[in-house]
Amino acid sequence: MAVFDLRINGEQMSVDVPPDMPLLWALRDHLNLTGTKYSCGIAFCGSCTVLLDGQPIRSCITTVQSVGDREVTTIEGLSREGDHPLQKAWLAEQTPQCGYCHPGQILQAAALLEDNPNPSDEEIDAYMAGNLCRCGTYQRIRKAIRRVEEGRI
Repeated sequence: MAVFDLRINGEQMSVDVPPDMPLLWALRDHLNLTGTKYSCGIAFCGSCTVLLDGQPIRSCITTVQSVGDREVTTIEGLSREGDHPLQKAWLAEQTPQCGYCHPGQILQAAALLEDNPNPSDEEIDAYMAGNLCRCGTYQRIRKAIRRVEEGRI
């Protein structure tokens, strides 16, 4: 066990965990930030996506030790009130069905729009391809991203 001081959602937080513990479990089990979801455990599905210095990463394979002093943003940190434009667009387009993958989807989309504020449909599809949705709401996800990109939220 070791104590790690992490910057999460703009706050300093400490966890006493094994260095090789996946960030996902530190967030969920030790810091009670349960918006980040576990699904595949092998970085394939994207449900566990968080932002590390603004870039999407899979928290199921990222160790706590590797985070260092970089900023982690979880779905809870995207907007304290749940009113980030992407969150509003997700609701407006009725994107969630089961909702399980959507924290990761939203964070992936936030990184996309930060890197490319005016993506084409093909660019959206390519950037979001690593985030799987078992309910198949991909067209709604694209519409929600478009809604934010076009300023309709």
